[in-house]
Amino acid sequence: MDAAYSRRLLYPPIHATQTFRLPVSGGHELHVEECGRPDGLPVITLHGGPGGGVSPALRRFFDPRRYRIILFDQRGCGRSTPHGGLENNTTADLIDDIERIRERMGVDKWLVFGGSWGATLAIAYARQHPDRCLGLILRGVFLCTELELNWFYRQGANMLFPDAWERLVDPLAPEERGDIVRAYYERLVEPDIVRRRPDVVREPRNDRGWPDLCAGPQRCPGRCIHVRRLQCKGHTEHPVPCRRQRFLHRDLV
Repeated sequence: MDAAYSRRLLYPPIHATQTFRLPVSGGHELHVEECGRPDGLPVITLHGGPGGGVSPALRRFFDPRRYRIILFDQRGCGRSTPHGGLENNTTADLIDDIERIRERMGVDKWLVFGGSWGATLAIAYARQHPDRCLGLILRGVFLCTELELNWFYRQGANMLFPDAWERLVDPLAPEERGDIVRAYYERLVEPDIVRRRPDVVREPRNDRGWPDLCAGPQRCPGRCIHVRRLQCKGHTEHPVPCRRQRFLHRDLV
């Protein structure tokens, strides 16, 4: 390894200094938490998935001595209720939720930080509320385009991670493997818990079958590119492709 190369680690673990429940539209209630400096530069952290939820590691991307770090479990995720709820759970609903949180926290403008699906949601929020964004910080950018979904769930990732791919498709019948997303969706909405549980407990997650292609949060700040005011934090192993830079520039400029 190049002696000049130094991997930057996350900040030390911290606990939330404030948590609360926020009722929002459609019968949902969000888990919201805050940590860091109460009078610091505010940043809203958007987790991935969709469905990932807030983890302790997400509190550690920003210096708590300088930033007011705000996080929440998106609808149906983590400690928000109803857990796994898909009704009234759209991108537009999530954008409205972010605004509700901003108003509740008394924030005028903030940084918006997101990874993977969280990056997509951050872009969607910024397009609708540009006057509320001091800037965007995106990592592990995944825009949910058809090209990316096909690479991730059809042909591409399976060649890089064959062992994880086998664990992903093993619960599926051969005729279901042509559309993995639909197959898992049908299992997740299956009302019979006995029929659903064998697949749900094996649902691909960072620490189980399907890998986080961003190689883990501790590896994030490996390489940076800039698209005007947008800073995209890629990974040394998986830098943000030029094609995706063009997509981001098109969507945000």
